[in-house]
Amino acid sequence: MQSLSGVGLVLGALFFAAALTPTLVPRSYLNQGALAGGCFAIGYAGGVLWRWLWHYLELPEPSSRIRSITNALVAVACLLVVIMFLWWAAEWQNSIRAVMKMEPVETAHPLKICAIALITFFALLALARLFRLVIHFLSAHIRRFIPRKIANAVGLLLGALLFWSIANNFLIRTVFRALESSFREFDALLEPERPQPTAPGKTGSTTSLVRWDELGRAGREFVASGPAAAQISALTGRPARDPVRVYVGLRGAATARGRAKLALDELKRQGGFERSTLIVITPTGTGWIDPAAMDTVEYLLDGDVAGVAVQYSYLNSPLSLLFQPEYGAEAARALFAEIYGYWTTLPKDGRPKLYLHGLSLGAMNSEKSAELFEMIGDPIAGALWSGPPFASRIWRSITENRNESSPAWLPEFRDGRFVRFMNQNGPTVPAEAPWGPMRVVYLQYASDPIVLFDYRDAYLRPAWMNAPRGPDVSPDLRWYPIVTMLQLALDMAVATGTPMGYGHVYAPEHYVDAWVAVTDVRHWSPDALAKLKEHLGKAARTAIDTHTGDDNPYGDRGG
Repeated sequence: MQSLSGVGLVLGALFFAAALTPTLVPRSYLNQGALAGGCFAIGYAGGVLWRWLWHYLELPEPSSRIRSITNALVAVACLLVVIMFLWWAAEWQNSIRAVMKMEPVETAHPLKICAIALITFFALLALARLFRLVIHFLSAHIRRFIPRKIANAVGLLLGALLFWSIANNFLIRTVFRALESSFREFDALLEPERPQPTAPGKTGSTTSLVRWDELGRAGREFVASGPAAAQISALTGRPARDPVRVYVGLRGAATARGRAKLALDELKRQGGFERSTLIVITPTGTGWIDPAAMDTVEYLLDGDVAGVAVQYSYLNSPLSLLFQPEYGAEAARALFAEIYGYWTTLPKDGRPKLYLHGLSLGAMNSEKSAELFEMIGDPIAGALWSGPPFASRIWRSITENRNESSPAWLPEFRDGRFVRFMNQNGPTVPAEAPWGPMRVVYLQYASDPIVLFDYRDAYLRPAWMNAPRGPDVSPDLRWYPIVTMLQLALDMAVATGTPMGYGHVYAPEHYVDAWVAVTDVRHWSPDALAKLKEHLGKAARTAIDTHTGDDNPYGDRGG
């Protein structure tokens, strides 16, 4: 017991226990075990660092007998704390599942959590000891030429640079190349259940400027799905048109600007500028466009709408943001510049209303596509951005400068003329409140960690935890230094595994209210809107629950 760090055991046990408490998204025992093991390792490392610092400062130490007894008592106390928190773990997870209307779990599988946590801890411990051996090896050789303490510092620096170089230049780049190659090959596969469109007005048809095999999986899914005029009319009882959907994949042109020009030409060919509404869409990392968003607005506008998008990556959103952070913004900017540039040349009384839309990483890149100062003389009609990531510049600025009386998870900004926030229950600003010339709506859930994560959560209690809390947030959620940030980081990785209408899975019925506000829809009665919400919600949940093949438009949700 003498080799154990008593402070490390205490901190490790407290971090382990805190990791079992609820955050925003339900966790499986696998995720919970890995998180708890990593938190224990971080806490124990803090204790080891404290002991090293104590030695380094040559402060007095207790005798080995007192230290052994103290460590034994501490170990027992820590074990009791861990057992108690493991006992409560299922109840805490059920507190999240209850607000998301999920079936409760009977157990949190404490033995499996402990086993996975131990594996995680020992893996990290082995890596840490390897790092220490490398530092000692380097320091021992450098010590021949310079004083010991300087040699130790230089050895630590060189060891850190060596590990970083190996991780960044070899491991990360190798993994990136492998992932990109895999995603590229997957994107190129033609799905037999999704035939090439035969109508000449469709993107990817034989008369289209964009080849079917160059659209990519997400592009083929987008242009081949969605409601037809007959389906819209059957629900509304009004005449409808087939919506225009234009998409250009990465194989369509060599550069972002080339793809944007191709998208503009294809949009002209299909008569997109002759519709009442035109939406410039920025997809997620893989190029996926949420059907919950586009199907909704196409029904609301009786099909008299055109949507246009270009692909900027083969990778999913987290990987695209990590490895290719500039690609999405470049592609979104190029597409907006082409569309807006042509749109401004058209007569104002004969051109469509122009909107922006994006989900998740698409929302953040869509924000970057247009600058307010360049649109002052000829502004667009508005934007709908759903699930904006925490790094979104405009979203963060508005949230941090919100009205003091409004919560961080559903802000109000000034008088609501320019921007409004919505969640499952709609906006806090009355629907009859006047809008300005441009309408911007953020659709976000209080249970979406991709929106609410912040690196400052490691040392600062986030404002969205203050009362009142969001309707889909566990009442048992508490803030713990360092641990809460790690919990939310894990939540981001599994945020698309929640039921629709929670986490990072945005429901069509909530898009209905958002699009009604953005596009100023007035020809739908409350009963008709309720019917539309029921129809779209049922269709989306059926697709998610029953279709597991490539014909499921929600199969890549979150992108």
